[in-house]
Amino acid sequence: MIRVGVSGAAGRMGETVCRAVEGAEDMELAARADPQLGASLADILDGVEVIVDFSRPDTALENARACLEAGVHCVMGTTGPDFEQLEGVGAANLFVAPNFAIGAVLMMEAARLAAPHLPECEIIELHHDRKLDAPSGTAARTARLIGEAGGNVHDPIHSVRLPGLVAHQEVLFGGLGQTLSIRHDSTSRESFMPGVLLAVRRVGGLDRSPLIGLEHLLK
Repeated sequence: MIRVGVSGAAGRMGETVCRAVEGAEDMELAARADPQLGASLADILDGVEVIVDFSRPDTALENARACLEAGVHCVMGTTGPDFEQLEGVGAANLFVAPNFAIGAVLMMEAARLAAPHLPECEIIELHHDRKLDAPSGTAARTARLIGEAGGNVHDPIHSVRLPGLVAHQEVLFGGLGQTLSIRHDSTSRESFMPGVLLAVRRVGGLDRSPLIGLEHLLK
């Protein structure tokens, strides 16, 4: 059994992760950390093998560092910081995913493939009104992948924050006499859970750390 702790456990994503871990036959929900629960990350590091973090962008980097220095693997779903600076820290592994939905990974891959052929594009990302970072980590990574493939993402990325949304993104390409729209919609937070559980199972065996992007675990 993999002993899992959840950081940000009182948030909507954290609560969903807790339920998913409890429902996995090969995992045990060993601890929860959240200011609303009166438990800090430091309080739960002893006795867990993997931390799943869905907390806040302003604490995510130090949370990941604390896990690595304590020898606890970290699956990071909080976006914003530059996690590459944690290369070589500690003896555990860090896995980071801007988006854990498998459909979102396929959307980013499709956009990367389209970029050399229809290089002019715009990104519109839409999330719930409590999401703190804009643009989203998914949008930023999509833009990076498109740029590496030779595409040109028009600035700025359009960020929409409204009640009723979960996580949505459209990449709109334009060319001579044609457009191509690639869109992914997460209509519930359960859409992220297969990717989260996959990362929990695989983080201990990564060949490099930090590793960024769920696509690396789908190969």
